[in-house]
Amino acid sequence: MGVMGEPEGIDYLLRMVNYIVRKKNRQDIHFMLIGSGPAAEKLKALSKELEVTEFVEFTGFKQGEELLERLSSCDVCVEPSPTSAYNENCTMNKILEYMAMGKAIVQFDLREGRRSAQEASLYAKPNDEVEFAEKILELLDSPERREKIGAEGRRRMEEILEWQYQAPKLLEAYDRLFESQ
Repeated sequence: MGVMGEPEGIDYLLRMVNYIVRKKNRQDIHFMLIGSGPAAEKLKALSKELEVTEFVEFTGFKQGEELLERLSSCDVCVEPSPTSAYNENCTMNKILEYMAMGKAIVQFDLREGRRSAQEASLYAKPNDEVEFAEKILELLDSPERREKIGAEGRRRMEEILEWQYQAPKLLEAYDRLFESQ
């Protein structure tokens, strides 16, 4: 979900789909890639090259009710951004959105993604497409685990990460910054 550019790792995800469909013989699976961006056409071409087009839907940009409807239908949500200085140091909005919706997540084990999601996600070694794909399958095959992980994400959003808890921390950081000048 989101911008489809080079740093977002959608090419990794498409290779994972190929692994899941071809190597693991899972034909009972459907991936929705929600969003658009500068790499969208290249990614569509890659899905054809990998012969996974029947398992991947490029929905384009969605928002509002349509986005919520789409996300509500997902069993597992992913954040395939590979390791980089940028990706290590920021949490993608989609992680928080997935958590707010109580969705189980799989992502690479990057510092800020783990700091935000903690137990609301499964983590694969950075850039290890096979391990990531196996984590997706692990969650697909365990509804109870998906439910538990999703509930933990929802709890973290409501009790820890919601703006009412984060705003005072941000204001305190600004106060310290301006006091030191």
